[in-house]
Amino acid sequence: MTVTGPVPRTRDGLISRILPSAAVAAESFGDLPPPGLGLYPAEARAVGTAGPSRRAEFTAGRRCARTALAGLGLPAVPVLPGPAGEPGWPPGVTGSITHCPGYRACAVVRTRDLAAIGIDAEPDEELPAGLLDAVATGWEQAWIGRQAAAGPPVRWARLVFSAKEAAAKAWYPRAGRWPDLAEISVAATAAGRLSVRLTGAAPGLPATLTGRWLARDGLIVTAVAGPPC
Repeated sequence: MTVTGPVPRTRDGLISRILPSAAVAAESFGDLPPPGLGLYPAEARAVGTAGPSRRAEFTAGRRCARTALAGLGLPAVPVLPGPAGEPGWPPGVTGSITHCPGYRACAVVRTRDLAAIGIDAEPDEELPAGLLDAVATGWEQAWIGRQAAAGPPVRWARLVFSAKEAAAKAWYPRAGRWPDLAEISVAATAAGRLSVRLTGAAPGLPATLTGRWLARDGLIVTAVAGPPC
């Protein structure tokens, strides 16, 4: 079979720079692959009623997932969406998939090494008007203002949003529901560290997750992880 579209890679990328050492990542850049290219029949059925753009995004994410799973020494298997669209991983594995225009990535890890992992990628652009109030608490908004005045040139509001998205992806498999973004509070350092506090209960996860962030090539990428099971 001839493979077209960007081929996922596992080394020297953006997301791999901010992940714990036990995790394996794959990512790809540029145009999306043709919708459905290389999907298992069950995966194709799962997005059979979606539009072409959504099916192309799903396809790109699953290609990254297979490359990442291979990096753990595991065979390619269908990665089917769950009730809330979350990826379903093989036994003993947890992971996360993200995509934004021009970029998509997957990170996976064995659950004996980490209980949870979440990643997110966003364009390094200002949040749409009106979204900040829905995303950030008053304390976070004040902090964002201070960082914007003194910190490195990154859109700090978008960084907070991305970190909360990553934390929600780590949190959902343990809690069985998506948290409200107000249930997650974020603190970040200019050196690329993240601390994410969860106010809702998620069995097997501590109240605070740690992670890292990176801004490069017009993107913000974030990753958070839970402790070993």
